[in-house]
Amino acid sequence: MALEVSAQASAPIPLDVAFRVAPGELLALVGHSGSGKTTLLRMIAGLWTPTQARVAVNGKTWLDTRARVNLAPHRRRVGLVFQNYALFPHMSAAQNVMAAMDKPDPAEAGRILDLVNLKDLGARHPAQLSGGQQQRVAVARALARRPQALLLDEPFSAVDRATREKLYAEIIALRAHLNMPVVLVTHDVNEAQLLADRMLVIESGRVLSQGTVAEVMADATALRAMGIRELAALLPATVAEHLPDGLTRLDTPSGPLFLPRVASPPGTRVRVRIMAHEVIVARTRPEGLSAQNILAGTVAQIVPGQGPAVMVHITVGAHEIIARITRRAAGQLALRPGDPVHAIVKSMSVARDHVTPAGATIGD
Repeated sequence: MALEVSAQASAPIPLDVAFRVAPGELLALVGHSGSGKTTLLRMIAGLWTPTQARVAVNGKTWLDTRARVNLAPHRRRVGLVFQNYALFPHMSAAQNVMAAMDKPDPAEAGRILDLVNLKDLGARHPAQLSGGQQQRVAVARALARRPQALLLDEPFSAVDRATREKLYAEIIALRAHLNMPVVLVTHDVNEAQLLADRMLVIESGRVLSQGTVAEVMADATALRAMGIRELAALLPATVAEHLPDGLTRLDTPSGPLFLPRVASPPGTRVRVRIMAHEVIVARTRPEGLSAQNILAGTVAQIVPGQGPAVMVHITVGAHEIIARITRRAAGQLALRPGDPVHAIVKSMSVARDHVTPAGATIGD
């Protein structure tokens, strides 16, 4: 049930994009406002038709301008979650979900609401729900269409940070039940990195970079477009223990990592987003530092930027973290690929929402 998309247009913005999303895969479309992300979602959903385009799902063509095929929106099995959720205010949560069904089914609506952790709130109207709960109803309504593709348009932009953190975890858990391609539109690199399998970076309607999250985050051109300070790496870890001084010890492929209290019990697998500009590189293991985290690794590659900085990719176990340091520092350390180094990370430099549950394996 792969989603295949290609589009070329000159208005309302120049557009030249092509991508494929596999079943069960989440692709994040990342770019600044006006880059064409939402326009692409509207095209997939049948709400806009460019000059030349093709959209196919599971081998079935929804749109092919050359062949004059253009299915109406209601004939496309697509679930779409808007930025503002667009719930019907006069309907309960369950009724909003049933509104998307071919035939209203209260039992099925209850099952889907249970899937998004709203089992007991089906009778409430949107005004009686928090922003996060409304977002979950919108997701449930999109799933009620039994979509062949799920489209998420900045779905977390209307909620506060604390709610957003909880929703990230819930979306990761929900993905274990999804087998359709998912496209997430976002300008938040942290969000894309935490949730996506692959990323596609768009600027002015054109693809700058696409690939796995690790590949895109190692692409200097893409990073300049997204904002170089967003450069980060994801390190898998396991919650080991909560300490009496307020820190949590995580076990990583390269040793322990001490962070402010993580809201997960011991044994939980998590991913830690470590910002490149927060990493210091040392040739030898330093002593007498306040920093609690010193991870041993090996220089994998050094990627120069256009300015005074370079990105040093450091292999730790089977993974890597990235340090953004000056060219001068790299020269003074005489860093070369293959060199053993130590990466130093301050405990307080890792934000709370940069530690999230590890993604579940995608199933049927």
